[in-house]
Amino acid sequence: MISIQPETSDDFESWVAGVLRERAFEKLIRADVFRRVMTDVPFLPDVLERQANQKEFNLPIEEYLAIAASDERIRNGRQMLRTHRDLFNTVEQAFGVEPEAIAAIWGLETGYGVVMGDIPVIPALATLAFAGRRAAYFEAELFSALRLVQLGQISVDRLRGSWSGAIGHGQFMPSAVLEFGVDLDGDGATDLCGADPTDALASVANYLKKHGWRKGQPWGIEVRLPPRFDHALTGLDQTLPAKEWSASGVETMDGGQLPDYGACSILLPAGAGGAALLTTGNFHVLLRYNRAVAYAIGVGHLADRLSGGKPFVAGWPKDERVLTSGDISEAQYLLSQYGYDTLGIDGMIGPNTTRAARAFQAANGLVADGYLGAALLDVLRGKRR
Repeated sequence: MISIQPETSDDFESWVAGVLRERAFEKLIRADVFRRVMTDVPFLPDVLERQANQKEFNLPIEEYLAIAASDERIRNGRQMLRTHRDLFNTVEQAFGVEPEAIAAIWGLETGYGVVMGDIPVIPALATLAFAGRRAAYFEAELFSALRLVQLGQISVDRLRGSWSGAIGHGQFMPSAVLEFGVDLDGDGATDLCGADPTDALASVANYLKKHGWRKGQPWGIEVRLPPRFDHALTGLDQTLPAKEWSASGVETMDGGQLPDYGACSILLPAGAGGAALLTTGNFHVLLRYNRAVAYAIGVGHLADRLSGGKPFVAGWPKDERVLTSGDISEAQYLLSQYGYDTLGIDGMIGPNTTRAARAFQAANGLVADGYLGAALLDVLRGKRR
């Protein structure tokens, strides 16, 4: 565990009273609001510890999906769909987003409103803006939180959530509340944190709609690839019309022709040895909610299960060592050294790293699926010797 040696509380208090106060005024936060909310705001070193010690290991996709779409989460989600049937129907009519998609996000974010976090958001954001990583980002979110208070949308005592400042049933950051929050019940406030999930679920639907959600289109489907499929065509950075994927031999799992979903990608979450997914534009919308590919698959799969869908048919690789962020950084460094630029070393697998891995695989006679796992890291290390 990384140990944080935080700045002193005196340093923090001076920063709040000086630098932060001036910046807040520049962002049109009123002096009376700043004084009322920020006077004696506490410094939270535990928040810095949480940021520094975020989970280093990624779960294998099979284990993650077992948690995301567990029997309990499916059972509870179906119960919530029944309990709030009228609300979900109203939201669907207003925003054109299926109830199961909204419920899946609700279920993954907070267990359907059970675990919304109890950390005071203003002190957490102020601490991160003062001494955390991505300080500018958290400072902007702090000003958004202050603006919510200034607008009368929420009281300071109800601004409680995760260590990173996310609040409510859908775990919105304050800026997202300002931009996408909906007062569906018409009481004059966008309440995302109360026991009544009306505004929160409408806000989730509004977020998806504003980012391009298409009602009636799945996020993706499991598909079967032909024997001599060119794996270099896979990845979220490459799209083809569904009819062209069909022409190349890609089929539904029952051997049928692919429906016309428009531009789609073939995604191999665990490489060529695992399930193949045909993803649509709605998958990219889910990635706007949370950029982790596993999260978007988890939401989509949970939504499918809530509507009566079945588990994935294809198996997943067994007993494969999961890469840490340090392993990923090493792989990014080695790929870049060998001429396959990942455009940065951040310990996270994004489209640039996937493209670099795919190019390296193709040039070295490997299956060019772009999957960065333990086997590819071993090859990269061996090439260095």
